[in-house]
Amino acid sequence: MTPQGLKRTLQDFKAGRIDEEQILSFLKDLPYQDLGFAKVDHHRSLRHGVSEVIFGRGKTTQQIIEITAASLSKNPNILITSAGLEVFEKLQPRYEFCEYHPHCQAVTINPEPPPEGRGKIGVFSAGTADIPVAEEALVTAQFMGNEVVHSYDVGVAGLHRILAQREVLQSCTVAIVVAGMEGALPSVVGGLVDLPIIAVPTSIGYGASFGGLAALLGMLNSCSANVAAVNIDNGFGAGYLASLINRRRPQTTDP
Repeated sequence: MTPQGLKRTLQDFKAGRIDEEQILSFLKDLPYQDLGFAKVDHHRSLRHGVSEVIFGRGKTTQQIIEITAASLSKNPNILITSAGLEVFEKLQPRYEFCEYHPHCQAVTINPEPPPEGRGKIGVFSAGTADIPVAEEALVTAQFMGNEVVHSYDVGVAGLHRILAQREVLQSCTVAIVVAGMEGALPSVVGGLVDLPIIAVPTSIGYGASFGGLAALLGMLNSCSANVAAVNIDNGFGAGYLASLINRRRPQTTDP
C-alpha cells in the first residue's frame, strides 16, 4: 500500500464512500498477507516508499503469479527480478502494463508512475558481458521513478572510452559502475567526479577472478573514497540504493 493509496482510502471512509466493514477488510492484510509459501509485505511501501520486489529465481512460476496478484491487490506497481520469459508470458495477458526486460530477465508492471527522483542516475559497465547486471540496475532505478543515463563497454582496457563520458558523469547525482575481471573501473570513475559511486562486481572473468570475488575485493579496497560496493551481480541492490540517494524528499513545513 502506497502512502497515496492509503490517503485515498481514508478520504473515501471520511466521505462515506466506504463503510467500517470495508475499511476493516482493507486493513486486515496491510502488515502482510500469508499465502502459506510466502508472506507478502504490503507495509513495505509505507516504510520504504517502494513496494516489495519479487526475486524470481528459485520460485515456481505459479508462486510468482500468486505473489504478484497479492501484491497488486494493495500496491499499483511491481518489479520482478530474475523472472524469465515464461513468467512474463503468464503475466502479460492479465496485466495491461506488463513489460519484459530481456537483457536482465526482469518483469515490471507499472501503471502508476512513481514519484520522480531529484536528479539523474548514471549506469556504466566495463564490458559488454557486464550488461545484464547493469541493465538490472537500470530497470530498477527507472522502476523507482528515476531518469537514467547509461553507457556500456567503457572499461579500463580502453581508458579513453570512460574519459569521453565525463560530461555525462558530471550531470548525474549518483553513478552505478559495473565491472568484472579485476573490477578497476569504479576506482577510475571515483577519481574523476565528486559523486557517490556504487560499484557492482560481476561474476565475469577467467578462473582467478573466482566468480567475481577478485572484482569485489578490488572494489572494497578502492582508494577512491567515494566508492562503495554491493554484492556480486547485484544490479538490483545498486539500482535500489542509487534511487534512495536520488530520492526527492517531500517538502515539510514548520508547525
